[in-house]
Amino acid sequence: MEVLLVDDHRMFREHLSELIRRAGGMRVCGEAESAAEAMDRVRESKPDVAIVDLTLRGSNGLHLVELLREEAPEVKVLVLSMHDASLYGERAIRAGARGYLTKHQTSREVVETIHRILAGEICVSGGGQVGGGTEQTAAGGIAIDATLTARELEVFAMLGRGIGTREIAEALGIGDSTVETYRFRIKEKLGLRSAAQLYVCAGNWLRERVG
Repeated sequence: MEVLLVDDHRMFREHLSELIRRAGGMRVCGEAESAAEAMDRVRESKPDVAIVDLTLRGSNGLHLVELLREEAPEVKVLVLSMHDASLYGERAIRAGARGYLTKHQTSREVVETIHRILAGEICVSGGGQVGGGTEQTAAGGIAIDATLTARELEVFAMLGRGIGTREIAEALGIGDSTVETYRFRIKEKLGLRSAAQLYVCAGNWLRERVG
């Protein structure tokens, strides 16, 4: 498994590199301090995973996540940031990341999350599921397929693919506000407390359905 490290602090990159080396089965294939440098490394080394900080030299990590979704969708992105998930978790997932962890997580949690996003899960620290639980049920054991309408399931599936509100609206021929209404209804019906939980639940439900 090839891993690209994107962080503007050399010491933290060295820490991550050592963590990945000790984990086994993974190898750091490149490092970058900026979005432009990261895209060059992606084209050169074809990583399986990119671990991205939100604060980069002369650039924004969320912009890089969007670039990776557009130009290298096969690369799974894990955002590893100083900022709490409640501030940037949902925005990162909407931008195209498959995971969001804070730099306060343990080394074991980072390694586990890398494996989980490669397996198709969406993982957000504090967002409900960095693994575990059944993907066919939501909070309180609510059966997702039986609870949501056909249209809600359509929106739910698109959320599970990490598609944002505007893209969903364009695909379904509806307004952005209508998509937001569907998101709110789905969250209420499934007993989910946050947008991060919604994305995690949707991603894992979709992964279970497609195998």
